[in-house]
Amino acid sequence: MAFRFLSPLHGFLAAVFVLCLAGQADALELKPFKDDLFAYPATLSTGDGGAYTVIDYREMRDINQRDEVPEKRVHPQYTDTGVRKVQQDLMLKTDAGDVRHVAVGKTQDAGLIVLYLHGQGGSRKQGVDDFTFGGNFNRLKNLMAGNGGLYLSPDFPDFGDKGAAQVAALIDHYAEQSPGAKIFVACGSMGGALCWKLAARNDTGRRINGLLLLGSLWDESFLASPAFRRHVPVFFGQGSHDVVFPVANQEAFFRSIIARSKAYPYPTRFVRFETGTHGTPIRMVDWRGTLNWMLSKAP
Repeated sequence: MAFRFLSPLHGFLAAVFVLCLAGQADALELKPFKDDLFAYPATLSTGDGGAYTVIDYREMRDINQRDEVPEKRVHPQYTDTGVRKVQQDLMLKTDAGDVRHVAVGKTQDAGLIVLYLHGQGGSRKQGVDDFTFGGNFNRLKNLMAGNGGLYLSPDFPDFGDKGAAQVAALIDHYAEQSPGAKIFVACGSMGGALCWKLAARNDTGRRINGLLLLGSLWDESFLASPAFRRHVPVFFGQGSHDVVFPVANQEAFFRSIIARSKAYPYPTRFVRFETGTHGTPIRMVDWRGTLNWMLSKAP
């Protein structure tokens, strides 16, 4: 039998290779939570190399059959309120002002951090309501708590620079408490204005790892932002019957990201909920599938 002896350099490279494989195997992937109940309905069509998907949404099925009281209280099987044991209503004092927020999960040494920024007329309470939006916020809370993560739902004074400064201060604080965490910001409706402002800032634009726009707006300035240059993943969820932010405008912006990027393909996805309205993406987004995709693409 012939034996082949490796040089010290070969041995070192082999060890590095093994460690890299181990690191990939250990990459964070969220464990399931009621996946069968929250799975997307049928796919009607796809495009843009699989980045664009049209989902069959039906109000009668996806609201009236899912909810005990339509749009107010989901059927019990969609939620697990035990997660409230790790939910806290907190105040953070920052140079940008006091930031009232709800935190769910690990406030230190979290594996990932997800923020939800509400739209016009909302508050921090919207993002932690267990029973509205088909129980989808309850699912997000359980996904974070069950996977060593942290979920944050803050109040903020406006959708301009002051609001962005306070959210940036909140991100900065919790990023310091969990220095290894990937950070994802989800924005509902007008909250998207803050998503784009955070992407454009030199601090948060270089720190965040993904953006989710849910029934939200577009902003061409993103194409010159630090987040865009880092190829931060962007997810769009939009109802085809959204009268606040028309789906055609958001689709055009989604494709402009692909066209303008030097990364091929740019990590972006668009899910169109056919016949869905303004609030449909918040109710229907598959948090686990979307966040797992973002974790696999995050810089």
